[in-house]
Amino acid sequence: MWEYSDKVLDHFRNPRNVGVIEDADGVGEVGSLACGDALKLTFKLGPDGRIADAKFQTFGCASAIASSSALTEMIKGMTVEEASRVTNQDIADYLGGLPEQKMHCSVMGREALEAAIENYRSGKKSKRILEGKVICTCFGVTEEEIRRVAQENHLTTVEQVTHYTKAGGGCGRCKEDIARILESLKPPAEAPPSSVGRLTMVKKVRMIEEVLDRDIRPKLRKDGGDVELVDVDGDVVYVALRGMCANCQMAEFTLRELVEKPLREFVSPSMVVKEARP
Repeated sequence: MWEYSDKVLDHFRNPRNVGVIEDADGVGEVGSLACGDALKLTFKLGPDGRIADAKFQTFGCASAIASSSALTEMIKGMTVEEASRVTNQDIADYLGGLPEQKMHCSVMGREALEAAIENYRSGKKSKRILEGKVICTCFGVTEEEIRRVAQENHLTTVEQVTHYTKAGGGCGRCKEDIARILESLKPPAEAPPSSVGRLTMVKKVRMIEEVLDRDIRPKLRKDGGDVELVDVDGDVVYVALRGMCANCQMAEFTLRELVEKPLREFVSPSMVVKEARP
């Protein structure tokens, strides 16, 4: 069972501003019933140019209702420019926090507000139009969305991206792409000076084994996998994946990201890891 704050429960049980403003100045729609969450946000400006009224209609869970209700309360009295700076974290903070698994509800609120503001400013269609390459076809999440949400919320794992965007929460086939996007957002690390050229083969193998034991095997064993050093030929390291890692669909990702990268960092920046074939 999710741990909800008292304010989340209050906005869920007693949602504010439910409905539609018929002569709204801004209308924004995001999500879809097929994805399990949908939200329509409308707002009306007063004579002073500030948001005088805001209403919502949503199909979703308690967090979706609470986030939408809170958002309409937050933006009342704001100028459109002030409202445009509201983030999904602002919504979550207003509610006293949301379970991480439900943060996508605050993101949906932010996206609906952006769509409504865009509708007000340009008169263009208020329903969100996907832009960029779609990474998660189950929930219609693009690479641009994943990058933005990950950067704004300092996300570092695929699981966190799923919590904030739902991407990867369906069939799971996009998880490798999500991991690639997250990796591309990391600042480039400076490779330490390599002294491998002055190492004997015995010392090099010893260093590789140390990195395998210290930095690689513990991560693989958490998921029931393992890796075995088979051979070393110059800077080419041949390994065999064991346990749950053997014949895994993400074996290539495992070799590149979890095995080769640490070896390049701690042994040699020119090191290449290949899977030993029987």
